[in-house]
Amino acid sequence: MKACIIGASGYTGRELVKLLLKHPKIELTVVTSRSLAGQKLDQIIPQVADHSNDLVFSNPGIEDLSNREELEIFFLALPHGTAATYAVPLLEAGKKVIDLSADFRLRSSATYQEFYGEEHPAQSLLKTAQYGLPELHQLSWEKSNLIASPGCYPTSILIPLAPLVHAGNLVQLQDIVINSMSGISGAGRNASEKLLYCERNENASAYGLPKHRHLSEIEEQLSSFAEKSVVISFHPHLAPMNRGICTTISVKATDNSALSAIYDVWKQTFMDRPFARILETGSFPEVSHVVGSNRVDFSAHFDSRSQRYIICSAEDNLIKGAGGQAIQSMNICEGFDETTGLL
Repeated sequence: MKACIIGASGYTGRELVKLLLKHPKIELTVVTSRSLAGQKLDQIIPQVADHSNDLVFSNPGIEDLSNREELEIFFLALPHGTAATYAVPLLEAGKKVIDLSADFRLRSSATYQEFYGEEHPAQSLLKTAQYGLPELHQLSWEKSNLIASPGCYPTSILIPLAPLVHAGNLVQLQDIVINSMSGISGAGRNASEKLLYCERNENASAYGLPKHRHLSEIEEQLSSFAEKSVVISFHPHLAPMNRGICTTISVKATDNSALSAIYDVWKQTFMDRPFARILETGSFPEVSHVVGSNRVDFSAHFDSRSQRYIICSAEDNLIKGAGGQAIQSMNICEGFDETTGLL
């Protein structure tokens, strides 16, 4: 398949470039960037120097891209709001689109406007887009040619928590508290004083409180799995590391639940999922163990004093939380082995 990445100058776009260039079933044909147009790919991303195929960043118009018959699949690594303006003409041209922005992750246009502060630019697509979390959703091009790849924080939360709220009797749906720490790459590559080395090194802080944008996505998905409204308290933090997400979820136990039952649900749910790694209780996921991989590690622990389950997870925010997960979704929809081109 011939593929195009639109918006490859950011951290996520660059990870996509690295992964797709090595993917045995994909020929990365076009890589776009307004700011880098005309520059050689291997000069900007030296890691791909041996297999860059002499690609050059370009900045073609959306009509030109839509009319190129040889391009079958497009990855949109664009800011929210901008991604939708590309997705609409591409879908009208019959292309397959995987969007890594937030534009199609929500089903409700009202929720999008509440959390993103603007009217959704393509509301009609919200009901048809597939939410692309492969471990929890059945993905197929027959359903839609548009996949909304989940956010990095939601991925680290939904994979371990959604099956438990879906079970109905393992955890209470009230008073769910979630704390997440993200590497600085999660804030993007845009120049910002607060992201300078001297500002972030040896420093950690909360941000985006009390309504981080990803909160909308997390609550909507949890409510769908629980089949009733779920409201959570979500606290994201920037940590002094380049990449990775470490999440801790605190949920109240029900009267008839047990730690073994949580592990039974996980084992059944993720039996054939190569990128969901269940750790034994008493062991804790570490960011350094998952960076560079498309894997999520997670474990559960019972606190008898508070009658709560403490669920911990770790992932690479740029791979499982972004580019790698998008490729995983593509692999499934194309009938490739799920792990093709991924670690």
